[in-house]
Amino acid sequence: MHWELVKLRKSRKITQIEMAELLGVDVRTYSLKENGKHDFKLEEIFIIAKFFGKRIEEIFLPRNIRNTDIL
Repeated sequence: MHWELVKLRKSRKITQIEMAELLGVDVRTYSLKENGKHDFKLEEIFIIAKFFGKRIEEIFLPRNIRNTDIL
């Protein structure tokens, strides 16, 4: 489940239908992606980040990885 995406979408009162339209996919497909059952395409990740005015890692990376250095 992409919790950050869900929280962001709901806080802005945007439906899964609207997100599906933004990405040009069926709402069921979007729902499966948001729930982590299917992966977002890289292009979709960029579209979502731009739409919300966020960096990709703010939406799609787990909190414990965002602020740490990976060696």
